[in-house]
Amino acid sequence: MKFNPEKYSLPDNPMEVFIDPDEIWEYLKTAKADKLAVRDIIQKSLDKQRLNLKETAILLNAEDPELIEEIKEGARELKKRIYGNRIVLFAPLYIGNKCINNCLYCGFRTSNKESIRHTLSDQEIIDQVEALEDNGQKRLILVYGEHPLYSPEYIAHTVRLVYGIKKDNGEIRRVNINAAPLDIEGFRTVKQAGIGTYQIFQETYNPEAYSWYHKGGKKMDYAWRLTSLDRAQEASIDDVGLGALIGLYDWKFEVMGLVRHTNHLEAVYNVGPHTLSFPRIKNASGLAITDKYFVNDSDFTRLVAILRLAVPYTGMILTARENPKVRDEVIKYGISQIDGGTKLEIGAYAKKSLNEKQDLNAEQFEIEDSRSLEEIIDELTDMGYIPSFCTSCYRKGRTGEHFMEFSVPGFIKKFCTPNAILTYAEYLCDYASPELQKKGWAKIYEELKTLEMDGYNTQNLISRIERVKQGERDLHL
Repeated sequence: MKFNPEKYSLPDNPMEVFIDPDEIWEYLKTAKADKLAVRDIIQKSLDKQRLNLKETAILLNAEDPELIEEIKEGARELKKRIYGNRIVLFAPLYIGNKCINNCLYCGFRTSNKESIRHTLSDQEIIDQVEALEDNGQKRLILVYGEHPLYSPEYIAHTVRLVYGIKKDNGEIRRVNINAAPLDIEGFRTVKQAGIGTYQIFQETYNPEAYSWYHKGGKKMDYAWRLTSLDRAQEASIDDVGLGALIGLYDWKFEVMGLVRHTNHLEAVYNVGPHTLSFPRIKNASGLAITDKYFVNDSDFTRLVAILRLAVPYTGMILTARENPKVRDEVIKYGISQIDGGTKLEIGAYAKKSLNEKQDLNAEQFEIEDSRSLEEIIDELTDMGYIPSFCTSCYRKGRTGEHFMEFSVPGFIKKFCTPNAILTYAEYLCDYASPELQKKGWAKIYEELKTLEMDGYNTQNLISRIERVKQGERDLHL
């Protein structure tokens, strides 16, 4: 059947299902990846224009090794132009693993009787956050199972609790959320607590595959989950994160689903997602799926590069599910955020307030990068990156449409790189070993010279660095 794009030209509407599997498969079946088309698409992306579904499908269908390398090189250049050489760091903190869903790929599912269920008490949360602050963390994502206990009011309570925990020079300046979809009023309740990004993974964008994996609980409702971030936008949460769990279905379909979801949010709300996530399936307690759709390292690298080109201004997150070698490789092609010093067991950052029975078998999945935060920062510095704990855009109100207004040439030089330097300076003063301090300050001064060569007046930034050295904190621009 000949592909008729007019079939899919109807406008998107708020809170209506927008994924049509036939549309996605038609694009993937008909897109021709000739050299001229691929190169034109790469150039469009380098001109900082988001790609449409047809263009994304062409990149996905490029199998010529030469073209794949050109796609990767284009992604590398795009990342350099838009994100500079900074990498934002964060840590996940699992608040509780009670769950009413029965997702076959997840260790939290109701049918997993091996998992010990636990929700951190307020004191345990304080202990965990203080331990994270002792390591230098400034950005957290709080993770909750999908359970009535984790209501909007409870989530808001834990967010306020975390923001209020200060130890020495430590503080958490941004709290992101990974939790169940809420109704509009629930999202409003959580927003009032001052959250950063609200992240919800669709898991798989294919409705049939979705039904294979979700066998119980509210999560069985594909449409409720798919439209969840519409409800967040209706509640004035304009900072949202999309995600697909790679390995549940054909990876090319999932990439198209992420791009289609991005298109939908831009079409309806005039703002795309703040972040995209694409974790690969890893082992979990009692994992109950086959490896039919698991993705190898080579295809995963392609996936990252193609997504970078498809959505130029959207942050891309890579988690500790990936081993250090893979993380180091794909960071080059578009990753802007990674977690560091990650521990996924409930209460694992500080066990002093947990009772003895809680050497918990409570991981949602296994991780492959168990390096400490300092080890990761040390390696990022060696690789020429600036480790960043910056939260200035969120705290200055540069989110949603306002963020898009700033996402123009000069944004990185004016805001992102200077703020990354300031947060790295704080880390070096407060937490780094003498060896890391030496190489870290050398990297900062090297970056200042680069900014000066690019015409940036560094006088104000240098003054603020000196104030950091004298003990002042949170001097964001």
